[in-house]
Amino acid sequence: MKISIIGSGNVGMALASALKKAKHEVAFAVRNPLSFKGKEEANKQNIAVIPLPEASQFSEVIIIAAVPQAVKEIAQVLGNVENIVIVDAMNSVRVKPEPFQNTTEALMQLTNSKKIVKCFNSTGAENMADPLYPLAAADMFMAGDNQEAKDVVRKLAQDIGFGEVYNFGGSAQFNLMEQFALSWINLAIMQGYGRGIAFKVMKR
Repeated sequence: MKISIIGSGNVGMALASALKKAKHEVAFAVRNPLSFKGKEEANKQNIAVIPLPEASQFSEVIIIAAVPQAVKEIAQVLGNVENIVIVDAMNSVRVKPEPFQNTTEALMQLTNSKKIVKCFNSTGAENMADPLYPLAAADMFMAGDNQEAKDVVRKLAQDIGFGEVYNFGGSAQFNLMEQFALSWINLAIMQGYGRGIAFKVMKR
């Protein structure tokens, strides 16, 4: 698939690298292609770079891993994304995109896309780069109202090595997804377990 990633920090870079290895056509969509965070690493990995407004022409999927306060500007620049799957990999547990409660709600209101899924927000970049642990692959989690879009996102998560991809439900669960992310942050950072931890759902 053709995938644009907005946000070239740790999470965006890890997803870009993993998706490229999985044989997807990946590009960073940035404000200034001549100067952006992660430019050297993107060049090193031969990841394409396009201007932000071109993401809607290039992509079948747009993954947004930017800071929450950039959501409004990103939505304005993207233009017509009616038929594009948008994946919100952001969290607004510290900074909210006012007046919205979370970034996914903001994207639903500010774009014309009906194919918005919250995913890749609930763990660290290290697990995006390598979700395989000694006994099993880490699980991934998502929420959204459009089943077709969720099917696409499930496939992408499994393409980069995640195990099961669990559905948290529809848009009413976006805040819960962010609290779930905060749980990982709490364990990994606040409680000192380190970033090499991941969630796995176990069944009897």
